Amino acid sequence: MKKRSVRLWEAAVAVALLLPGHAMATEEAKYKILERDGDCELRQYEPQIVAETLVEGDFAEAGNRAFNLLFQYINGSNRSRQAIAMTPPVAQEARSEKIAMTAPVGQEPTAGGWTVSFMMPAGQTLETLPEPTDSAVKLRAIPARQMASVRYSGRWTRALYEQHREQLRTWIEQKKLTIAGSELWARYNPPFMPWFMRRNEILIPVKSSSSSDKDARQ
Repeated sequence: MKKRSVRLWEAAVAVALLLPGHAMATEEAKYKILERDGDCELRQYEPQIVAETLVEGDFAEAGNRAFNLLFQYINGSNRSRQAIAMTPPVAQEARSEKIAMTAPVGQEPTAGGWTVSFMMPAGQTLETLPEPTDSAVKLRAIPARQMASVRYSGRWTRALYEQHREQLRTWIEQKKLTIAGSELWARYNPPFMPWFMRRNEILIPVKSSSSSDKDARQ
């Protein structure tokens, strides 16, 4: 059953990236590298808007369950905030709007399941993005933040995820950083990319020791 779920998730991503208007994503989350040590980096991320949904299920099933909802949103299952007529009567029409797919697709553990997210294109705000028609899809603004990251190639398995998560946590401890949130599993490539060429990352929000001390005093 788990293998079937993974195949459905991979097929959905493949379809999304091959549909007209959804060619290979070229826009990625914007960040600046503050420090690099092998496969591990400390990054400063710019503010982001994400469309996300909370799903139940195990590691492999979560992406498959969430993907359809999120893809429907960016593919037009939304209400555009656009005023139409300026002559009597004044009217407002809820049009659907397609949104470019970006990278990465994020998945992070949440109480009760997993939160899966699509990053919205740069320049969009909560006010300009169309409203999801499905209440299970939410838009959220994420402020600028520092993230520790580890990059690896390979299949989308929980074993590889946990292996590199522990590698990153060890590096964070060595750098005397403080974990400031849940880890995020990021996937940048479509499923037809050979496993040894895939870009996968685990990202963990962090604060420096000096920042943590400052927060504690306030």
